[in-house]
Amino acid sequence: MRLYSLLRPLLFTLDAEHAHGLAIAALKALPPRGVARLGPLAIRVAGIDFPGPIGLAAGFDKDGEVADALLGLGFDFVEIGTVTPLPQPGNPRPRLFRLAEDRAVINRMGFNSKGHAAAHARLAARHTRPGIVGVNIGANKDSADRIADYVAGVRAMRDVADYLTINISSPNTPGLRALQDAGALDELLARIAEERGGEGPPVFLKVAPDLNTNEIDGIVRAALDHGLDALIVANTTLSRPPLRSAHAREAGGLSGAPLRELALEKLRAFRSASGGALPLVAAGGIASAEDAYARVRAGASLIQLYSALVYEGPDLARRIGAGLAALMKRDGFRTLQEAVGSEPRS
Repeated sequence: MRLYSLLRPLLFTLDAEHAHGLAIAALKALPPRGVARLGPLAIRVAGIDFPGPIGLAAGFDKDGEVADALLGLGFDFVEIGTVTPLPQPGNPRPRLFRLAEDRAVINRMGFNSKGHAAAHARLAARHTRPGIVGVNIGANKDSADRIADYVAGVRAMRDVADYLTINISSPNTPGLRALQDAGALDELLARIAEERGGEGPPVFLKVAPDLNTNEIDGIVRAALDHGLDALIVANTTLSRPPLRSAHAREAGGLSGAPLRELALEKLRAFRSASGGALPLVAAGGIASAEDAYARVRAGASLIQLYSALVYEGPDLARRIGAGLAALMKRDGFRTLQEAVGSEPRS
């Protein structure tokens, strides 16, 4: 953390996307390191034995270039993507903005992706290595049949992914969030279930934080009806709480500290709507062990980070893991599963 605190002012003089590219290049240069072993934070979710709950959210390693290096930083699992069937450049630059005063990020990347074939080749080359790697799949912007794109993603990536995430909640592909509507979601999940045929890796669904109670209830019903394995709550938000940064009015999805309370609120809502019948993965505004513990106690079996790395540095996963274990011990929880959903119901 000390080294990163010294480097951060220099990195922040660079365009955010350029700095991200340098981070990917640096990770490629790292020697192989061991991955996390099973310990007191281990938990079984969707049939997978996770060594701990701390994952890297999709968006950092879009094309599966540095998954093993990221696991070596202390993440218990890594989610690559979003990967689209065909390569596409995404939205015009600039499209990634640091809101340093708010410890936040706004992005309108638009699913920039090198496509299924490139990601599959990389993951196939590392598939026998240890470590849990999920694949987040999306649709091409100009696709005539976006549901078919998701089905293609399941078909293409199922043999190299430990789990698959259906991302229908990015705000940066026009019309994509309409797939969260009841009729469209039912058709999407039915076609994915047909493609799976009861086989292959678990399938998670990533949802937006900008949902009302009726929409949450509908998503939970559809997820249960079609045998989804978990929900990720939540993606970036289109809402704009009070922000201080000059970039506050940039279009795109907001992530980081300002999303913390909204994401926690929606996690609780999904927990209530599902009655604990669906495993939940928490994302959005998690930057400390205390943040992670609050999500676990609110019902999350796993948590995901991304934007906080910009401000806290690459050792954040290890620090959160150590802090989370200490908080659980303080409160008398012997296992992570005991802590999941343990907060008092209001």
